[in-house]
Amino acid sequence: MRWMHAAGRGLLILAVLLAGYAGFATQPGAEAPKGRGPMTLVTAGDLTEYLGPLLDDWNRGHAKEQVTLVELPDSADETRAQMISELRSGSDRFDVLNIDVAWTSEFAAAGWISPLQRDRFPLDSFLAPVVDTATFDGRLYAVPYVTNAGLLYYRKDILERAGERPPHTWAQLARQARELAPKYGMDGYAGQFLPYEGLTVNATEAVHSAGGSFLRDDGARVTVDSASARAGLEFLAGGVRDGWISPQARGYKEEESRQAFQDGRLLFLRNWPYVYSMANSPGSKVAGAFGAVPLPGPSGPGTSVLGGSNLAVSSHSRHPESAADLIAYLTSERVQRQVLTEGSLPPVRAALYEDPALIRAYPYLPTLRQSVLAAEPRPKSPRYDQVSLAVQAVVQDVMALRQTPQQAVERLSRELGAISRRG
Repeated sequence: MRWMHAAGRGLLILAVLLAGYAGFATQPGAEAPKGRGPMTLVTAGDLTEYLGPLLDDWNRGHAKEQVTLVELPDSADETRAQMISELRSGSDRFDVLNIDVAWTSEFAAAGWISPLQRDRFPLDSFLAPVVDTATFDGRLYAVPYVTNAGLLYYRKDILERAGERPPHTWAQLARQARELAPKYGMDGYAGQFLPYEGLTVNATEAVHSAGGSFLRDDGARVTVDSASARAGLEFLAGGVRDGWISPQARGYKEEESRQAFQDGRLLFLRNWPYVYSMANSPGSKVAGAFGAVPLPGPSGPGTSVLGGSNLAVSSHSRHPESAADLIAYLTSERVQRQVLTEGSLPPVRAALYEDPALIRAYPYLPTLRQSVLAAEPRPKSPRYDQVSLAVQAVVQDVMALRQTPQQAVERLSRELGAISRRG
């Protein structure tokens, strides 16, 4: 996912540095929201260059609340580190942050972002699961801006030639990847298996699809030591052991895996929706020859992890009224339509997924809607960064066949328990 390397690619990270927000919920004794003024929006590389024109539209109508765009390096980890450095210092440079959905709990628990009033934003117009990614401890701390869910891309031409339908279960995926791919000199299946946030996403999808979980109760309860979690990790380990997940795939992030599929080297790919347009672009070796379906699971459709980003107001914001207005603007239906058509990013507004004109232009929208509605967030924890690193390290060992799934869930149970106690 090039938006919000996450998973997602996750992960184009957008931190909006703003001023002013009237809809911002203050704590008892806190200073009242302050006025309006110019704003700065910082992003981890606007790869599709759609954001500038959106901000130009805003600036034309807000002479005293101009937004300046600042782009950080195209890396979720680097963006997060720079944002946290500023927030920990008490700097008022960041007024609104567009954060990876998995960071909301961490930023809220640390006091870096402020709770928001639900009735300030049309949350009922959003896809229901995305709103949950913006909450922590029962309160709204952000507003969904872009969503994402994993899809299974497949070579439609090859499956049709073999008289096969796209897989809906892990067993079907494994059989087709093992039997069909070698006939065409291809690898069977890849996701994002390099040890970074993408591996956390892929592992969480496997565990959730099997009915398991890592944590519950916003990180307070460790639940990973279960038969379901073992089954999810066995799906990944079995792919490596049986050869339909190649050694090369264990070094893939979003772009490496996308390129392998686009170059015709993969039969199946788990990735984010942005791949659809790129794989159909001129010069792609698979243009017009692939399709996309929801991720498979043990006995039917599986569970994707929700990717995307949320807009949150820094607790050090100088101008929260302007911040609220900009967030409302960026999440309006008109702008959300442009997020899709100009930025190739999945919007959070539910109505756009049923628009006939958009479906004609983006045929994957109904499948993406189905995946988003069935998706679940990554583990919520005030120490999400440590949780993710623990998952990555353990799952890397599972996929290198250095640990069995049973050993892995026992180790994760201990490590996540220690992280939870520190929290």
